[in-house]
Amino acid sequence: MSEKSNMTGERTKAIHAGEAPDPATGASAPNIVMSSTYVTEQVAGFSAHDLEDDAPYLYARWANPSVDMLSRKIAAMEGTEACMCFASGMAAATAIFLCSLSSGDHVVVSDVSYAGVAELVRETLPRFGIDVTLADMSDLDAVRTAMRPNTRLVHVETPVNPIVRLTDLEAVCAIARQAGAKVSCDSTFASPMATRPASVGVDYVMHSATKYIGGHGDAVGGAVAGSKADIAALNLEAGIHHGGIMSPFNAWLIARGAATLPLRMKAHEETAQAVAQFLEDHPKVTRVIYPGLESHPQHDLAKRQMHNFSGMIAFQVGDAATGQATATRMASDLEIIHYAVSLGHHRSLIFWMETAGLMESSFRLEGKQLESYRAFAGDGIFRLSVGLEDAEDLIRDLDRVL
Repeated sequence: MSEKSNMTGERTKAIHAGEAPDPATGASAPNIVMSSTYVTEQVAGFSAHDLEDDAPYLYARWANPSVDMLSRKIAAMEGTEACMCFASGMAAATAIFLCSLSSGDHVVVSDVSYAGVAELVRETLPRFGIDVTLADMSDLDAVRTAMRPNTRLVHVETPVNPIVRLTDLEAVCAIARQAGAKVSCDSTFASPMATRPASVGVDYVMHSATKYIGGHGDAVGGAVAGSKADIAALNLEAGIHHGGIMSPFNAWLIARGAATLPLRMKAHEETAQAVAQFLEDHPKVTRVIYPGLESHPQHDLAKRQMHNFSGMIAFQVGDAATGQATATRMASDLEIIHYAVSLGHHRSLIFWMETAGLMESSFRLEGKQLESYRAFAGDGIFRLSVGLEDAEDLIRDLDRVL
């Protein structure tokens, strides 16, 4: 399907990109194509290596119309040539690492990132002979120092999960280019409405589509957007050989959520700003980290790099014991906000993340890197994903348990 040339606005792309009325029925909404195989009138090779760009659909692991529809939509929102959707955000991240790196290569990874990624690069990649350096991506000198002659990839995250620290994408891309390395960026916290990493040189823009793009907490998926060549290579190895493909039904659900992404992100930001300001003024709260607050140590970078400050807030309430006690009250007494993991849904979600526990399991930071983490998180933070409820109701719910 050829894309409409007059789709320039964010809302229009979110609704129409990748979609067209069904030619047989005239259905306005996209279909869910669940077939695992397709009847073809062409004689084709049995290997995906034989597929041409205009090849018909043959087998669902190779390509599926519903998944392709979502892929085109995300590519349009990110401003890239192509996109590939995966079964989960972790499948997307794994695809980037395993398809970009080989034994003897070196990768620089943000020292604070989604826990699954942090554990993958520390525990799994070295088993395949891939050298990993963890770097504080907010410290550009540390990034420069981490680069080696065999560095093939720099993987960043902005804002980072869970402490909402930012990465200067343009600056990191410049460092990577000088070293001949590609850059991947986990943009899940930001969403395509807040940051467009490809516009400043990022090669692989990754999302857990489970979060803001889907937005309703009912479908798991991941996506990587980039150039046509890079995504074709990902599809051949990660999709066809590794097999971590997205379900057509999940693609349909996530696309339905993506249609309202621009409107939702505006509401997430508006409500999060009000909640963050309330928390910053609350006597029981000792620190609030939100890019939209002037108190965020990288607020100037946020204003320059983010078109939307998103809905993710981190805040402290004192030492670890106070945090644990507050979390216990939240789990039993919150009425509107759900005490649960995940983020980016229409419902507000909150979870306690103790620094000591994360250092033992996912991050294992020491020295200057630990100091940098603790500068944001202290003994622990609450990660609050502000949903689409009324700000006044969320504030009352939080005020009762703090």
